[in-house]
Amino acid sequence: MANIAVQRIKREFKEVVKSEETSKNQIKVDLVDENFTELKGEIAGPPDTPYEGGRYQLEIKIPETYPFNPPKVRFITKIWHPNISSVTGAICLDILKDQWAAAMTLRTVLLSLQALLAAAEPDDPQDAVVANQYKQNPEMFKQTARLWSHVYAGAPVSSPEYTRKIDKLCAMGFDKNAVIAALSSKSWDVETATELLLSN
Repeated sequence: MANIAVQRIKREFKEVVKSEETSKNQIKVDLVDENFTELKGEIAGPPDTPYEGGRYQLEIKIPETYPFNPPKVRFITKIWHPNISSVTGAICLDILKDQWAAAMTLRTVLLSLQALLAAAEPDDPQDAVVANQYKQNPEMFKQTARLWSHVYAGAPVSSPEYTRKIDKLCAMGFDKNAVIAALSSKSWDVETATELLLSN
């Protein structure tokens, strides 16, 4: 990796480690390899959101051309959010694309992702199914996002009704992750979710 990128990332890495947000357990960053090309980030789900109490792992890849091009970031932890793919963890956020500026840092990226969890942009979705639920049925969206936070990010337990439906389909021998994805995308209707699972 180019020398400028390495020096810059080392400096930003220290900035995150020493930050007030890290001391409050809001953001975190770890090295994956010694040459600073891949990092593992972590953000806490913001308060008063369905993600509260969850910890979200991020894969951060630093390009050769950093800081002139943004890092490539995706969610490793599964999440139900209009701007994050529920399948791949890909993120739709302007600063990770065309609105990136060389003055931005790892810390601003992590804080921007945390802010995105608190303020979704359903009109610029990464996941159309989630965005549609967010707009059509906000209460179901919140319950679904909370359930994903509980199952995948360690947040406190959520809707017992949704948990029962998951258990019911898992008892039929379906994979738990597939069951959660099917129920979430089919408005928690057991029948249509079952049809989807059988068609896959």
